[in-house]
Formats: sequence, C-alpha cells, structure tokens
Amino acid sequence: MNMVELLIIILILLYSITFHEFAHGLVAYYLGDPTPKIAGRLTMNPLKHIDLMGTVIVPFFLIVLTQGQFAFGYAKPVPINPYNFKNFKKDIMWVGIAGPLSNFIIAVGISIILKINLPSIIKNSLQYGVIINLILFIFNLIPIPPLDGSRIVTAFLSYKSAYRYLKMETLGFIIIIFLILNGFIRWFIIPILRVLIGILGVEGISI
Repeated sequence: MNMVELLIIILILLYSITFHEFAHGLVAYYLGDPTPKIAGRLTMNPLKHIDLMGTVIVPFFLIVLTQGQFAFGYAKPVPINPYNFKNFKKDIMWVGIAGPLSNFIIAVGISIILKINLPSIIKNSLQYGVIINLILFIFNLIPIPPLDGSRIVTAFLSYKSAYRYLKMETLGFIIIIFLILNGFIRWFIIPILRVLIGILGVEGISI
C-alpha cells in the first residue's frame, strides 16, 4: 500500500464515519428530536463529528498495522434526547438502525462503482472502502451497549428493562474489548464480511 492509497482509505473511513453519525442525527430529527440540529450535527462536515482518538488515532494505527486489512473507528456520538420521541422504543430503534444502514449503503454504492474499469490505485482504495463500511455495518449491529445493535434490542424490551440495558455502556465497552482480544474479529466479523462481499459481487478482495 502506497501513501496515496493510504490517504484515500483514510478519507473514505473519515466520511463513512461522518455519514454514519449524520444518519443517526437525521433520523432522530425527522422523528421529532431537534437536538442533533441544535448541536450542529446535521452536516457532512467531518470537523463537526471528529473524535481525536476514535476518528484519527485508532483508525490510522489499525490501517497501518494491518496493512489495510482491518480498520475501525468512531466519531463523537450525535446528541439525542429520546424524550422528544413519540414512541421511545420504536424511534430509538430506527435511530440505531440508521447508522449501520448508512454504511451498508456506502458499501453497495462503492461495489457498483467498482464494476467500472478504474486505475488500479483507485480500485484498490475503493475495495478497502467496501471492507471498511461492511465492518462498520457488522460491528455496529452487535447488540451490546453502546453499539447501535443495542438500540434495536430495546424495541423488544419493557421500558424499564430498555432503560437499564442502555445504561450498561461501561460494562459493554469491557465486553467488546474482551471479545476483540479473544479473536472475535477472526471468528465472527470476518466470516460475515466474506459472505457480504460475495453477495455484493466485489472481486479482487482477499480476506
């Protein structure tokens, strides 16, 4: 991987994370919560969403250390006030789904572009873009707070249980780190990633 490819991949990751948070905020806004708009987060400007550690440092080192084989990052969570929703459990579920779905849409869009005959440097970078967005899609759907999958689970819990469940973010971080350190990426994320790459028909990606 040369420097140009690395820069393109970093840009793809940056805007993928930005679009992810923008999608959360946009859905929350249309469901009646003005908080994301008031906070200035209904924008595709990455500067409004960047978290130094999650958006810059962690992704950069993951890309370099794995030579582009794995990249993950996160932005500052979009502020949301669920008390503005008409149906707390249902609406928080749709807000949760919006983020991962945005990354899947990006992956589909890039896979379509890859059907075109492109210069190798662009093609290689876009292939990594597919991987990045599918990883963001899969990882964020894991039903462990604070990941987006936990928002989906709340739709099937009582209000009291949903509130307690979403408050387990500290424990959730510990569980996620434990899983990653014990090969979670290898035995869970990668197999699903391969299936999705096959479904999208993207060629030339080796995982």
